[in-house]
Amino acid sequence: MSQVTSTLFEATAVEPLALDVVGRPMPDFPEPLPPRQHGPARIVAMCNQKGGVGKTTTTINLGAALAEYGRKVLLVDFDPQGAATVGLGINPGEQELSVYNLLMDRTVQAADVIVPTATPGLDVIPANIDLSAAEVQLVGEVARESVLARGLRQVTADYDVILIDCQPSLGLLTINALTAAQGVLIPLGCEYYALRGVALLIDTIEKVRDRLNPDLEIDGLLPTMYDGRTRHSREVVQRSLDAFGDTMLHTVIARTVVFPDASVAAEPITSFAPAHSGASAYRQLARELIFRAQ
Repeated sequence: MSQVTSTLFEATAVEPLALDVVGRPMPDFPEPLPPRQHGPARIVAMCNQKGGVGKTTTTINLGAALAEYGRKVLLVDFDPQGAATVGLGINPGEQELSVYNLLMDRTVQAADVIVPTATPGLDVIPANIDLSAAEVQLVGEVARESVLARGLRQVTADYDVILIDCQPSLGLLTINALTAAQGVLIPLGCEYYALRGVALLIDTIEKVRDRLNPDLEIDGLLPTMYDGRTRHSREVVQRSLDAFGDTMLHTVIARTVVFPDASVAAEPITSFAPAHSGASAYRQLARELIFRAQ
């Protein structure tokens, strides 16, 4: 784990008390202490080229959970659909500047495009459909894979965690996110086709590590939309463990209708339904990532 995590995450040793969904000892991850100071940020890319696996849901709710634990969090919406922007109650069409301007206009600073959200400690760099043009326009740029990293460098000292919500592809925008990041969190929908694509994603991550970003590492594989009543979900999670070992997190995000309800309300589940098991799962995810980052 890189040095940037040294002041971000503080927790104490834990003892296994129960079993997770695949039978591994489940540590009781303690509530982390507030950081002594904010920054420098650990940048984490939320990445999977398969759509519909919970990337945006996880980015929003993990960011809100980390903010509850005293972390200053910046969410970068890096998908032209702008779902993370809308999911935090911000209308992309009303923003004069977006992440597109940060990428394409050198006179625009990261601080110019950051928008505070209704969640204390959580800010967002919004996205809109303009971002879809950036992938074509960046092709002729020098060091085109590092444009996002250059833009975020201006604000890393102000935050503890920066979460990048990637689009469902392995194109140039995603490569930019992986080049800017120190870690990758891979949401994995509990279905067979989602599992098939993870090997290709990991191969891409390894290529970026070898050629562009030697500090890049996988922070974890997160099973999402899990339904323990179905054999299919249980088999996908077990196969993920067999294939990727302890890269698979203990935390599992179960399928629930409350996540879509929270999306319609344009707020994280941690505030929309704070006592719901889905909110508890994302708080546990935040605690687990904090603990693993030590």
